[in-house]
Amino acid sequence: MLNRRRLLALGATMGGAMLLPFTKLTPVGAKEGEPLHQGYHLGARTAATGVRPAVTPFSVRMPVPPVLQPAQSAYGTDIYKMVIKPAEVEIVPGLRTPVLTYGGSFVGPTIRAKSGRAVKIVYGNRLDMPANVHLHGGHVPPGSDGHPMDVIQPGEARLYDYPNTQQGATLWYHDHSHHMEAEHVYRGMHGFYLIDDDSERSLRLPQGAYDVPIMLRDSEFDETGGLIFFDDPANRTTILANGKIQPYFPVAARKYRFRLLNASNEHVFRLNLGGQEMMKIASDGGLLPAPVPVTELVLASAERTEIVVDFSRHPVGEQLILFNGSDPVLRFDVTREAADDSWLPDVLRPLPALPVAPVEREVAMSFDLSGTDPVGLVNGRPFDPGRVDFQIRRGTTEIWHVRNADTITIDHTFHMHLAQFQVLDRNGGPPLPQDAGLKDTVHVPPGGSLRIQATFGDYLGRYVYHCHYLEHSSIGMMAQMEIIA
Repeated sequence: MLNRRRLLALGATMGGAMLLPFTKLTPVGAKEGEPLHQGYHLGARTAATGVRPAVTPFSVRMPVPPVLQPAQSAYGTDIYKMVIKPAEVEIVPGLRTPVLTYGGSFVGPTIRAKSGRAVKIVYGNRLDMPANVHLHGGHVPPGSDGHPMDVIQPGEARLYDYPNTQQGATLWYHDHSHHMEAEHVYRGMHGFYLIDDDSERSLRLPQGAYDVPIMLRDSEFDETGGLIFFDDPANRTTILANGKIQPYFPVAARKYRFRLLNASNEHVFRLNLGGQEMMKIASDGGLLPAPVPVTELVLASAERTEIVVDFSRHPVGEQLILFNGSDPVLRFDVTREAADDSWLPDVLRPLPALPVAPVEREVAMSFDLSGTDPVGLVNGRPFDPGRVDFQIRRGTTEIWHVRNADTITIDHTFHMHLAQFQVLDRNGGPPLPQDAGLKDTVHVPPGGSLRIQATFGDYLGRYVYHCHYLEHSSIGMMAQMEIIA
């Protein structure tokens, strides 16, 4: 029988009661059953243990993550250096929050890459535990993908190779060390990786200071400003925009391109500008075929979307608020006039044609709740790094039927490494607006199913696919595919 005391971080509901699961975890390379560290524990928490920070709304400016400059550039390659290290940052005004970071900042520095120009990044691990880096949405060799078992030991460094042989898109990088990914990302190991390409530049979309990445995520804090991880995710009610609580951002009366990322471990945002129109121009994998006017954006964990907002429609002095549902997240303050030579064309970029798919596969995500601790499953089996679940020939196209097979009411998101895909249908009907374009992550709510189609090119080797509710993947809801010749 399911033991409710063992449920501490999955955010499931059953019979109207909140179930809060977590489980014992094991470090990479350790024997099964060996505790990860004293912080991982089991227990029963039925109410929020944190506090809602007392913050004056819109009193702090939203920062834009700094763009990291290459340490060296030569022979068509940009080389960067970055340190993985603990830090203390001010998230709650007046308090210092211990975090884990790339480069010392809570939103790591932005890497601005160019399509067709290689990037190499040397990451040095100054934590007291293994860590790694996954370029989410990147088409990269398996040795640079950040496989969950492929970690950087404390005191060591590793070179990651990113060829950038893909079109312009908003990607992000985050930790993926198995069993630790949920806590590491929650505590701050995340940043933007933006790929620019010449075809986008010719479209004259807003650029430079008017092209702004915004990382959105949820958090729970204690009274000292510390992040609370071991609690029901539903208690993470404090929303951050680029690491700040309800900040403001001054804008000129002109067009802006905003790159929105949901970096929450498990949360679905429903974003709106109080009924104002936003022009959606891109999804996970880059530009859509044409701009789409929207008044709401649905963004599940790890999904990205890009919008253009034309503030020239609003007089200087006007303020527009970005809401999550009815909760204020960020305020845009129109503070000045500005020239604007950017453009929003009627046509952006056509999607690639869908070739014939000779192979179809089933992927079912669920939990085994029969034992003392919950176990995440894909197709009925927990993650085993020694097992290959699918063998796929390089260059072939496949259709995957992905479904939420849980008998409890719980969300999942599905993420595929290496390849981006197109959503063919959802629950037997047409895709939802948030499914449009090239995707690498999709929301799979309770009882939900969808068919996706992907072509597996570029590289040979092993990659994972998993639920991107990171508490779920950390306890086994992950599987492995091998691309073969």
